Amino acid sequence: MTAPAIGVTLFPTSRTLPPARLAKEAEDRGFESIWFPEHSHIPASRLTRWPGAQPGNENLPDYYWHLNDQIVGLSMAAAVTETIRLGTAVTLIPQHDPVWLAKQVATLDHLSGGRVELGVGFAWNREQCASHGVDFARRRELTRDHVGIMRALWTQDTAAYEGELRSLEPSWAYPKPAQVGGPPIILGGGWGPKLLAHLCEWADGWMPISARSSLAGRLALIHAAAVETGRDPATLSVTVMGATEDPEGLAALGAEGVDRAVLTVWGEDGDHILAELDRLAEIRRQAIG
Repeated sequence: MTAPAIGVTLFPTSRTLPPARLAKEAEDRGFESIWFPEHSHIPASRLTRWPGAQPGNENLPDYYWHLNDQIVGLSMAAAVTETIRLGTAVTLIPQHDPVWLAKQVATLDHLSGGRVELGVGFAWNREQCASHGVDFARRRELTRDHVGIMRALWTQDTAAYEGELRSLEPSWAYPKPAQVGGPPIILGGGWGPKLLAHLCEWADGWMPISARSSLAGRLALIHAAAVETGRDPATLSVTVMGATEDPEGLAALGAEGVDRAVLTVWGEDGDHILAELDRLAEIRRQAIG
């Protein structure tokens, strides 16, 4: 069996190792990619239930509001590395101005030699969306338009886009990304009909969170949805976040067609993070044989 590419993700905060150090340590240990999440802020009202909440674990961890800025952190990581891919997991697209975000991502991709992977999400926190002026009920459609604007700016000399909620008048913007067509856009989320529709319409890949050693049933859903919409299933990559730490399970995912598995480093203490990277590097070594 062939293992997928193996990356790592963690919550890089003002209390962890700096992002440049994190990325260099990950690259030195052979990881294919490093992925940073984002939250601009967390409204103190805490009206929206945390999706990760479980009985006895209802409180949102405070590292959600201690996160470094995602693009700034990845830029620092890019400056000290050569091969590791630089991923967002995820960028909350509806909360961004798409023209500025397109500029930031294009610049990062240009300066890093084409190493950016843009994981995107619709956003889950209602009051956070409201702080950004986002209609929570229309955030999926807004994400689609923002992605359309960004792709236009990345690929067209005189870029223009006409969307349902957002449009772009003919405009010039450089630099263009190093990757032809721009960085891969990987849609995070489950496997419901709304997500599958958006995935097949405008994304380059799917990013579920799963510690399972098999995703065959869910991959079949993706394949069927792509065929139904006239999309070649082979044009949709699969990146599994929070992947299993079982080497045989990782190899099994690769055999099923998963392109990348991303292991999670928990905690903020620097020595602990380095020890975890060592432990996960050994799992990676066993998985790839």
